[in-house]
Amino acid sequence: MNNQETICAVSTAQGGAIGIVRVSGSDSITICGKLFRSPHGEKQLADYPFRHAIYGTLISPDENDEIIDEVVVLKYKGPHSYTGEDSVEIMCHGSTYILEKVMSLLITEGCRLARPGEYTQRAFLNGKMDLSQAEAVADLISSSTAATHRLAMSQMRGGFSRELRQLRDKLLKLTSLMELELDFSEEDLEFADRQELKNLSKEIESTLSHLISSFKVGNALKNGVPVAIIGETNVGKSTLLNQLLHEDRAIVSEIHGTTRDTIEDTINIEGTLFRFIDTAGIRDTKDTIEAIGIDRTFQKTDKAEIVLWVTDATELGQSFERTYKRIIPHIGEKTLILVVNKCDLIDDTELYTELSNLYDHTGINPDETLLISAKTGKNIGALESKLLDYTNNVMRNEGDVIVTNLRHVEALKSALDALRSSTRAMDEGLSTDLVAEDLRMCVSALGEIVGEVTTDEVLGNIFKHFCVGK
Repeated sequence: MNNQETICAVSTAQGGAIGIVRVSGSDSITICGKLFRSPHGEKQLADYPFRHAIYGTLISPDENDEIIDEVVVLKYKGPHSYTGEDSVEIMCHGSTYILEKVMSLLITEGCRLARPGEYTQRAFLNGKMDLSQAEAVADLISSSTAATHRLAMSQMRGGFSRELRQLRDKLLKLTSLMELELDFSEEDLEFADRQELKNLSKEIESTLSHLISSFKVGNALKNGVPVAIIGETNVGKSTLLNQLLHEDRAIVSEIHGTTRDTIEDTINIEGTLFRFIDTAGIRDTKDTIEAIGIDRTFQKTDKAEIVLWVTDATELGQSFERTYKRIIPHIGEKTLILVVNKCDLIDDTELYTELSNLYDHTGINPDETLLISAKTGKNIGALESKLLDYTNNVMRNEGDVIVTNLRHVEALKSALDALRSSTRAMDEGLSTDLVAEDLRMCVSALGEIVGEVTTDEVLGNIFKHFCVGK
Protein backbone atom coordinates (compact mmCIF):
# COMPACT_ATOMS: atom_id res chain seq x y z
CA MET A 1 0.00 0.00 0.00
CA ASN A 2 1.27 3.47 -0.92
CA ASN A 3 0.71 5.39 2.29
CA GLN A 4 1.65 8.67 0.55
CA GLU A 5 -1.45 8.75 -1.66
CA THR A 6 -4.37 10.95 -0.67
CA ILE A 7 -7.55 8.89 -0.44
CA CYS A 8 -11.26 9.70 -0.31
CA ALA A 9 -14.49 7.85 0.42
CA VAL A 10 -18.10 8.38 1.43
CA SER A 11 -18.32 7.29 5.07
CA THR A 12 -22.09 7.50 5.59
CA ALA A 13 -24.87 5.20 4.43
CA GLN A 14 -27.11 6.12 1.52
CA GLY A 15 -30.47 7.72 2.20
CA GLY A 16 -29.53 9.99 5.11
CA ALA A 17 -30.10 13.74 5.27
CA ILE A 18 -26.37 14.37 5.68
CA GLY A 19 -23.51 12.73 3.82
CA ILE A 20 -19.87 12.80 4.92
CA VAL A 21 -16.91 12.46 2.61
CA ARG A 22 -13.54 11.72 4.23
CA VAL A 23 -10.24 12.73 2.68
CA SER A 24 -6.90 11.67 4.17
CA GLY A 25 -3.31 12.16 3.07
CA SER A 26 -0.62 14.78 2.71
CA ASP A 27 -2.46 16.64 -0.09
CA SER A 28 -5.94 16.49 1.46
CA ILE A 29 -6.12 20.17 2.47
CA THR A 30 -4.65 21.35 -0.83
CA ILE A 31 -7.05 19.24 -2.91
CA CYS A 32 -10.13 20.18 -0.89
CA GLY A 33 -9.02 23.83 -0.98
CA LYS A 34 -9.41 23.83 -4.78
CA LEU A 35 -13.09 22.94 -4.38
CA PHE A 36 -14.00 24.97 -1.30
CA ARG A 37 -15.17 28.59 -1.28
CA SER A 38 -15.71 30.63 1.87
CA PRO A 39 -18.98 32.64 2.11
CA HIS A 40 -17.46 35.88 0.79
CA GLY A 41 -14.37 34.46 -0.85
CA GLU A 42 -12.11 36.18 1.64
CA LYS A 43 -10.33 33.06 2.89
CA GLN A 44 -8.78 29.91 1.51
CA LEU A 45 -9.43 26.60 3.25
CA ALA A 46 -5.78 26.46 4.34
CA ASP A 47 -6.21 29.77 6.21
CA TYR A 48 -8.81 28.43 8.64
CA PRO A 49 -7.83 26.89 12.00
CA PHE A 50 -7.80 23.12 12.43
CA ARG A 51 -10.63 21.23 14.15
CA HIS A 52 -13.10 24.06 13.66
CA ALA A 53 -16.36 23.75 11.69
CA ILE A 54 -15.99 25.82 8.52
CA TYR A 55 -19.07 26.84 6.52
CA GLY A 56 -18.86 27.45 2.78
CA THR A 57 -19.72 26.07 -0.64
CA LEU A 58 -18.26 23.31 -2.78
CA ILE A 59 -17.77 24.24 -6.40
CA SER A 60 -16.84 22.51 -9.67
CA PRO A 61 -13.75 24.32 -11.12
CA ASP A 62 -14.22 22.80 -14.57
CA GLU A 63 -17.82 24.02 -14.83
CA ASN A 64 -17.34 27.76 -14.28
CA ASP A 65 -17.28 27.30 -10.51
CA GLU A 66 -20.81 25.90 -10.42
CA ILE A 67 -21.93 25.46 -6.83
CA ILE A 68 -22.42 21.79 -5.98
CA ASP A 69 -23.65 22.20 -2.41
CA GLU A 70 -23.41 24.22 0.78
CA VAL A 71 -21.10 22.33 3.13
CA VAL A 72 -19.46 22.29 6.54
CA VAL A 73 -15.80 21.26 6.51
CA LEU A 74 -13.53 20.04 9.30
CA LYS A 75 -9.73 20.06 8.92
CA TYR A 76 -7.34 17.91 10.95
CA LYS A 77 -3.58 18.28 11.12
CA GLY A 78 -1.64 15.04 11.40
CA PRO A 79 -0.89 13.34 13.69
CA HIS A 80 -3.97 14.71 15.46
CA SER A 81 -6.50 12.92 13.29
CA TYR A 82 -8.08 9.48 13.05
CA THR A 83 -5.55 8.26 10.50
CA GLY A 84 -2.62 10.26 11.90
CA GLU A 85 -2.42 12.18 8.60
CA ASP A 86 -3.70 15.55 7.40
CA SER A 87 -7.42 14.96 6.90
CA VAL A 88 -10.58 16.74 5.80
CA GLU A 89 -14.20 15.79 6.41
CA ILE A 90 -16.80 17.33 4.09
CA MET A 91 -20.36 17.35 5.41
CA CYS A 92 -22.90 17.91 2.65
CA HIS A 93 -26.48 16.92 1.90
CA GLY A 94 -27.03 13.18 1.55
CA SER A 95 -28.15 13.24 -2.07
CA THR A 96 -26.62 10.38 -4.04
CA TYR A 97 -25.92 12.78 -6.91
CA ILE A 98 -24.15 15.28 -4.64
CA LEU A 99 -21.98 12.63 -2.99
CA GLU A 100 -21.02 11.09 -6.32
CA LYS A 101 -20.22 14.55 -7.71
CA VAL A 102 -18.03 15.41 -4.72
CA MET A 103 -16.18 12.11 -5.05
CA SER A 104 -15.70 12.67 -8.80
CA LEU A 105 -14.25 16.13 -8.22
CA LEU A 106 -11.86 14.89 -5.52
CA ILE A 107 -10.58 12.08 -7.76
CA THR A 108 -10.15 14.53 -10.65
CA GLU A 109 -8.04 16.77 -8.39
CA GLY A 110 -5.73 13.88 -7.39
CA CYS A 111 -7.40 11.71 -4.76
CA ARG A 112 -7.68 7.94 -5.00
CA LEU A 113 -10.77 6.00 -3.95
CA ALA A 114 -10.06 4.38 -0.59
CA ARG A 115 -10.09 0.61 -0.23
CA PRO A 116 -12.20 -1.16 2.44
CA GLY A 117 -10.75 -0.43 5.88
CA GLU A 118 -7.95 1.77 4.53
CA TYR A 119 -8.59 4.64 6.95
CA THR A 120 -8.32 2.33 9.95
CA GLN A 121 -5.37 0.54 8.36
CA ARG A 122 -3.56 3.87 8.04
CA ALA A 123 -4.42 4.64 11.66
CA PHE A 124 -2.72 1.37 12.63
CA LEU A 125 0.31 1.91 10.38
CA ASN A 126 0.71 5.44 11.73
CA GLY A 127 0.65 4.28 15.34
CA LYS A 128 -2.76 5.69 16.28
CA MET A 129 -3.95 2.27 17.45
CA ASP A 130 -2.67 -1.27 17.61
CA LEU A 131 -4.05 -4.12 15.51
CA SER A 132 -6.42 -5.46 18.18
CA GLN A 133 -7.91 -1.97 18.59
CA ALA A 134 -8.29 -1.68 14.81
CA GLU A 135 -10.20 -4.97 14.73
CA ALA A 136 -12.40 -3.67 17.54
CA VAL A 137 -13.46 -0.79 15.26
CA ALA A 138 -15.07 -3.33 12.90
CA ASP A 139 -16.71 -5.06 15.89
CA LEU A 140 -18.04 -1.71 17.11
CA ILE A 141 -19.57 -0.90 13.72
CA SER A 142 -21.25 -4.32 13.55
CA SER A 143 -22.35 -4.40 17.22
CA SER A 144 -26.10 -4.90 17.51
CA THR A 145 -26.56 -5.23 21.28
CA ALA A 146 -25.42 -3.40 24.40
CA ALA A 147 -23.24 -6.38 25.38
CA THR A 148 -21.34 -6.52 22.08
CA HIS A 149 -21.03 -2.73 22.13
CA ARG A 150 -19.44 -2.83 25.59
CA LEU A 151 -16.99 -5.55 24.54
CA ALA A 152 -15.96 -3.67 21.38
CA MET A 153 -15.59 -0.35 23.22
CA SER A 154 -13.44 -1.94 25.92
CA GLN A 155 -11.12 -3.45 23.31
CA MET A 156 -11.03 -0.32 21.15
CA ARG A 157 -10.11 1.81 24.18
CA GLY A 158 -7.15 -0.49 24.82
CA GLY A 159 -8.30 -2.75 27.68
CA PHE A 160 -7.09 -5.91 25.96
CA SER A 161 -3.96 -4.18 24.65
CA ARG A 162 -2.94 -3.05 28.15
CA GLU A 163 -3.29 -6.61 29.44
CA LEU A 164 -1.11 -7.92 26.62
CA ARG A 165 1.44 -5.13 27.03
CA GLN A 166 1.91 -6.02 30.70
CA LEU A 167 2.41 -9.69 29.79
CA ARG A 168 4.91 -8.84 27.04
CA ASP A 169 6.88 -6.49 29.30
CA LYS A 170 7.29 -9.28 31.85
CA LEU A 171 8.26 -11.77 29.17
CA LEU A 172 10.73 -9.37 27.57
CA LYS A 173 12.40 -8.94 30.94
CA LEU A 174 12.83 -12.71 31.18
CA THR A 175 14.01 -12.99 27.59
CA SER A 176 16.56 -10.18 27.94
CA LEU A 177 18.10 -11.85 30.99
CA MET A 178 18.29 -15.13 29.09
CA GLU A 179 19.90 -13.40 26.11
CA LEU A 180 22.42 -11.83 28.47
CA GLU A 181 23.35 -15.27 29.78
CA LEU A 182 23.92 -16.45 26.21
CA ASP A 183 26.33 -13.55 25.64
CA PHE A 184 28.36 -14.73 28.63
CA SER A 185 27.89 -18.47 28.07
CA GLU A 186 31.62 -19.16 28.33
CA GLU A 187 31.71 -17.69 31.85
CA ASP A 188 28.82 -19.97 32.93
CA LEU A 189 26.93 -17.05 34.54
CA GLU A 190 23.23 -16.98 35.48
CA PHE A 191 21.58 -13.56 35.39
CA ALA A 192 18.04 -14.89 35.69
CA ASP A 193 17.07 -16.59 38.93
CA ARG A 194 15.48 -19.85 37.77
CA GLN A 195 12.95 -20.02 40.61
CA GLU A 196 11.88 -16.44 40.02
CA LEU A 197 11.64 -17.30 36.34
CA LYS A 198 9.37 -20.27 37.05
CA ASN A 199 7.16 -18.23 39.40
CA LEU A 200 6.75 -15.48 36.81
CA SER A 201 6.06 -18.02 34.07
CA LYS A 202 3.37 -19.59 36.23
CA GLU A 203 1.77 -16.18 36.80
CA ILE A 204 1.79 -15.39 33.07
CA GLU A 205 0.48 -18.88 32.26
CA SER A 206 -2.47 -18.30 34.57
CA THR A 207 -3.31 -15.00 32.86
CA LEU A 208 -3.04 -16.52 29.38
CA SER A 209 -5.26 -19.45 30.39
CA HIS A 210 -7.88 -17.05 31.75
CA LEU A 211 -7.86 -14.97 28.55
CA ILE A 212 -8.22 -18.11 26.42
CA SER A 213 -11.12 -19.41 28.51
CA SER A 214 -12.87 -16.01 28.22
CA PHE A 215 -13.22 -16.55 24.46
CA LYS A 216 -16.05 -18.98 25.08
CA VAL A 217 -17.97 -16.22 26.84
CA GLY A 218 -16.94 -13.53 24.37
CA ASN A 219 -17.93 -15.61 21.37
CA ALA A 220 -21.29 -16.44 22.95
CA LEU A 221 -22.04 -12.78 23.69
CA LYS A 222 -20.94 -11.76 20.21
CA ASN A 223 -22.99 -14.37 18.32
CA GLY A 224 -25.77 -14.97 20.83
CA VAL A 225 -25.68 -17.00 24.06
CA PRO A 226 -26.85 -20.50 23.02
CA VAL A 227 -29.85 -21.66 25.06
CA ALA A 228 -31.13 -25.20 24.45
CA ILE A 229 -34.80 -25.86 25.21
CA ILE A 230 -35.11 -29.57 25.98
CA GLY A 231 -37.60 -31.94 27.55
CA GLU A 232 -40.03 -34.69 26.75
CA THR A 233 -42.59 -34.49 23.96
CA ASN A 234 -45.64 -32.25 24.34
CA VAL A 235 -44.42 -30.39 27.46
CA GLY A 236 -44.60 -26.97 25.76
CA LYS A 237 -41.09 -26.40 24.43
CA SER A 238 -42.27 -24.93 21.12
CA THR A 239 -44.91 -22.83 22.87
CA LEU A 240 -42.18 -21.46 25.14
CA LEU A 241 -39.98 -20.61 22.13
CA ASN A 242 -42.88 -18.77 20.48
CA GLN A 243 -43.60 -16.90 23.72
CA LEU A 244 -39.96 -15.81 24.07
CA LEU A 245 -39.74 -14.71 20.43
CA HIS A 246 -43.21 -13.09 20.46
CA GLU A 247 -44.10 -14.88 17.23
CA ASP A 248 -45.28 -18.28 16.02
CA ARG A 249 -41.85 -19.55 15.02
CA ALA A 250 -42.42 -23.23 15.86
CA ILE A 251 -45.37 -25.47 15.08
CA VAL A 252 -47.42 -26.23 18.20
CA SER A 253 -49.54 -29.38 18.32
CA GLU A 254 -50.95 -31.80 20.88
CA ILE A 255 -49.52 -34.65 18.80
CA HIS A 256 -46.37 -36.09 20.42
CA GLY A 257 -43.16 -35.73 18.42
CA THR A 258 -44.26 -32.72 16.32
CA THR A 259 -40.80 -31.15 16.49
CA ARG A 260 -38.35 -33.56 14.83
CA ASP A 261 -35.46 -31.21 14.17
CA THR A 262 -33.93 -28.23 15.90
CA ILE A 263 -35.35 -24.73 15.37
CA GLU A 264 -33.15 -21.73 16.17
CA ASP A 265 -33.81 -18.03 16.48
CA THR A 266 -32.33 -15.08 18.35
CA ILE A 267 -33.76 -12.38 20.58
CA ASN A 268 -32.25 -9.33 22.23
CA ILE A 269 -33.13 -9.28 25.93
CA GLU A 270 -32.17 -5.95 27.51
CA GLY A 271 -29.01 -5.60 25.46
CA THR A 272 -27.86 -9.24 25.40
CA LEU A 273 -28.39 -11.51 22.42
CA PHE A 274 -29.65 -15.03 23.15
CA ARG A 275 -29.87 -17.83 20.57
CA PHE A 276 -32.74 -20.14 21.52
CA ILE A 277 -32.75 -23.69 20.18
CA ASP A 278 -36.01 -25.64 20.28
CA THR A 279 -35.28 -29.37 20.12
CA ALA A 280 -37.06 -32.63 19.47
CA GLY A 281 -38.85 -34.13 22.47
CA ILE A 282 -36.98 -36.81 24.40
CA ARG A 283 -38.74 -40.17 24.49
CA ASP A 284 -38.27 -43.80 23.45
CA THR A 285 -39.26 -44.16 19.81
CA LYS A 286 -38.95 -46.60 16.92
CA ASP A 287 -39.38 -43.81 14.37
CA THR A 288 -35.98 -43.45 12.65
CA ILE A 289 -36.46 -39.75 11.77
CA GLU A 290 -37.62 -38.86 15.27
CA ALA A 291 -34.67 -40.78 16.76
CA ILE A 292 -32.26 -38.72 14.66
CA GLY A 293 -33.98 -35.57 15.94
CA ILE A 294 -33.50 -36.72 19.55
CA ASP A 295 -29.80 -37.37 18.88
CA ARG A 296 -29.57 -33.79 17.64
CA THR A 297 -31.25 -32.64 20.83
CA PHE A 298 -28.33 -33.97 22.85
CA GLN A 299 -25.79 -32.57 20.35
CA LYS A 300 -27.28 -29.08 20.76
CA THR A 301 -27.37 -29.55 24.53
CA ASP A 302 -23.64 -30.30 24.50
CA LYS A 303 -22.95 -27.00 22.70
CA ALA A 304 -25.29 -24.80 24.76
CA GLU A 305 -24.29 -22.49 27.59
CA ILE A 306 -27.71 -22.58 29.23
CA VAL A 307 -30.16 -25.49 29.23
CA LEU A 308 -33.87 -24.94 29.84
CA TRP A 309 -35.33 -28.30 30.86
CA VAL A 310 -39.05 -27.93 30.29
CA THR A 311 -41.39 -30.29 32.17
CA ASP A 312 -45.16 -30.65 32.40
CA ALA A 313 -46.47 -29.68 35.84
CA THR A 314 -49.41 -32.09 35.47
CA GLU A 315 -47.18 -35.12 34.77
CA LEU A 316 -44.09 -34.54 36.92
CA GLY A 317 -43.97 -37.92 38.62
CA GLN A 318 -44.31 -40.16 35.59
CA SER A 319 -40.93 -39.97 33.89
CA PHE A 320 -39.02 -37.13 35.57
CA GLU A 321 -36.17 -39.19 37.01
CA ARG A 322 -35.77 -41.27 33.84
CA THR A 323 -35.43 -38.13 31.70
CA TYR A 324 -33.12 -36.56 34.26
CA LYS A 325 -30.73 -39.52 33.98
CA ARG A 326 -30.69 -39.14 30.20
CA ILE A 327 -29.94 -35.43 30.12
CA ILE A 328 -27.59 -35.00 33.09
CA PRO A 329 -24.50 -36.46 31.29
CA HIS A 330 -24.84 -33.62 28.75
CA ILE A 331 -25.05 -30.79 31.30
CA GLY A 332 -21.55 -30.70 32.76
CA GLU A 333 -20.77 -27.16 33.97
CA LYS A 334 -23.64 -25.60 32.03
CA THR A 335 -26.38 -23.65 33.76
CA LEU A 336 -29.44 -25.92 34.07
CA ILE A 337 -32.80 -24.25 34.71
CA LEU A 338 -35.81 -26.44 35.42
CA VAL A 339 -38.82 -24.83 33.76
CA VAL A 340 -42.07 -26.29 35.09
CA ASN A 341 -44.68 -25.46 32.45
CA LYS A 342 -48.51 -25.59 32.62
CA CYS A 343 -48.42 -24.59 36.26
CA ASP A 344 -51.79 -22.88 35.73
CA LEU A 345 -53.37 -26.36 35.41
CA ILE A 346 -52.41 -27.69 38.85
CA ASP A 347 -52.91 -26.69 42.48
CA ASP A 348 -49.83 -24.92 43.93
CA THR A 349 -49.72 -27.02 47.09
CA GLU A 350 -49.82 -30.27 45.13
CA LEU A 351 -47.15 -28.95 42.73
CA TYR A 352 -44.73 -27.89 45.50
CA THR A 353 -45.13 -31.26 47.25
CA GLU A 354 -44.36 -33.08 44.01
CA LEU A 355 -41.31 -30.89 43.34
CA SER A 356 -39.97 -31.36 46.86
CA ASN A 357 -40.00 -35.13 46.40
CA LEU A 358 -38.17 -34.79 43.09
CA TYR A 359 -35.49 -32.53 44.57
CA ASP A 360 -34.73 -35.25 47.12
CA HIS A 361 -34.04 -37.81 44.36
CA THR A 362 -32.07 -35.60 41.94
CA GLY A 363 -29.42 -32.92 42.02
CA ILE A 364 -31.82 -30.20 40.81
CA ASN A 365 -31.28 -26.88 42.57
CA PRO A 366 -34.63 -25.46 43.81
CA ASP A 367 -33.25 -21.94 43.20
CA GLU A 368 -32.86 -22.84 39.52
CA THR A 369 -36.53 -23.78 39.13
CA LEU A 370 -39.19 -21.58 37.54
CA LEU A 371 -42.93 -22.22 37.43
CA ILE A 372 -44.40 -20.83 34.22
CA SER A 373 -47.26 -21.03 31.80
CA ALA A 374 -45.91 -20.74 28.27
CA LYS A 375 -49.47 -20.51 26.97
CA THR A 376 -50.52 -17.52 29.10
CA GLY A 377 -47.08 -15.94 29.44
CA LYS A 378 -47.02 -16.28 33.23
CA ASN A 379 -43.46 -15.76 34.65
CA ILE A 380 -41.84 -15.44 31.21
CA GLY A 381 -40.36 -12.16 32.45
CA ALA A 382 -38.85 -14.00 35.43
CA LEU A 383 -37.28 -16.50 33.04
CA GLU A 384 -35.74 -13.69 30.99
CA SER A 385 -34.35 -12.17 34.20
CA LYS A 386 -32.83 -15.53 35.11
CA LEU A 387 -31.10 -15.65 31.72
CA LEU A 388 -29.74 -12.13 32.19
CA ASP A 389 -28.45 -13.07 35.66
CA TYR A 390 -26.33 -15.74 33.99
CA THR A 391 -24.67 -13.34 31.54
CA ASN A 392 -24.15 -10.66 34.19
CA ASN A 393 -22.52 -13.16 36.57
CA VAL A 394 -20.29 -14.56 33.83
CA MET A 395 -19.12 -11.09 32.76
CA ARG A 396 -18.37 -10.16 36.37
CA ASN A 397 -16.34 -13.34 36.84
CA GLU A 398 -14.39 -12.78 33.61
CA GLY A 399 -13.45 -9.20 34.51
CA ASP A 400 -12.89 -6.29 32.13
CA VAL A 401 -11.01 -8.18 29.41
CA ILE A 402 -12.94 -10.76 27.38
CA VAL A 403 -11.49 -12.18 24.16
CA THR A 404 -13.94 -12.17 21.24
CA ASN A 405 -11.67 -12.66 18.22
CA LEU A 406 -10.67 -16.11 16.89
CA ARG A 407 -7.32 -14.77 15.61
CA HIS A 408 -6.52 -13.50 19.09
CA VAL A 409 -7.35 -16.73 20.88
CA GLU A 410 -5.25 -18.77 18.44
CA ALA A 411 -2.27 -16.47 19.08
CA LEU A 412 -2.84 -16.74 22.84
CA LYS A 413 -2.82 -20.54 22.58
CA SER A 414 0.47 -20.41 20.67
CA ALA A 415 1.92 -18.13 23.34
CA LEU A 416 0.74 -20.48 26.10
CA ASP A 417 2.23 -23.54 24.37
CA ALA A 418 5.59 -21.77 23.98
CA LEU A 419 5.55 -20.63 27.61
CA ARG A 420 4.79 -24.14 28.88
CA SER A 421 7.59 -25.48 26.67
CA SER A 422 10.04 -23.03 28.28
CA THR A 423 8.91 -24.10 31.75
CA ARG A 424 9.43 -27.78 30.87
CA ALA A 425 12.88 -26.93 29.49
CA MET A 426 13.81 -25.29 32.80
CA ASP A 427 12.42 -28.21 34.82
CA GLU A 428 14.47 -30.65 32.75
CA GLY A 429 17.61 -28.53 33.06
CA LEU A 430 17.94 -27.92 29.32
CA SER A 431 20.29 -25.31 27.93
CA THR A 432 19.58 -21.59 28.21
CA ASP A 433 19.31 -21.12 24.43
CA LEU A 434 16.37 -23.55 24.24
CA VAL A 435 14.54 -21.78 27.09
CA ALA A 436 15.24 -18.40 25.49
CA GLU A 437 13.94 -19.56 22.11
CA ASP A 438 10.63 -20.68 23.65
CA LEU A 439 10.29 -17.34 25.43
CA ARG A 440 10.98 -15.49 22.16
CA MET A 441 8.22 -17.53 20.47
CA CYS A 442 5.84 -16.60 23.29
CA VAL A 443 6.65 -12.89 22.94
CA SER A 444 6.25 -13.13 19.16
CA ALA A 445 2.83 -14.78 19.44
CA LEU A 446 1.57 -11.99 21.71
CA GLY A 447 3.06 -9.45 19.30
CA GLU A 448 0.93 -10.88 16.49
CA ILE A 449 -2.23 -9.82 18.32
CA VAL A 450 -1.34 -6.13 18.60
CA GLY A 451 0.44 -6.02 15.25
CA GLU A 452 4.02 -5.69 16.44
CA VAL A 453 4.71 -8.89 14.51
CA THR A 454 2.59 -9.24 11.37
CA THR A 455 2.55 -9.76 7.60
CA ASP A 456 0.87 -8.06 4.64
CA GLU A 457 -1.30 -11.17 4.23
CA VAL A 458 -2.63 -10.91 7.79
CA LEU A 459 -3.30 -7.18 7.42
CA GLY A 460 -5.05 -7.69 4.10
CA ASN A 461 -7.28 -10.41 5.54
CA ILE A 462 -8.27 -8.23 8.50
CA PHE A 463 -9.01 -4.95 6.74
CA LYS A 464 -10.77 -6.38 3.68
CA HIS A 465 -13.81 -7.05 5.89
CA PHE A 466 -14.18 -3.36 6.81
CA CYS A 467 -16.60 -1.08 5.01
CA VAL A 468 -15.29 1.55 2.59
CA GLY A 469 -14.94 4.87 4.43
CA LYS A 470 -13.67 3.29 7.66
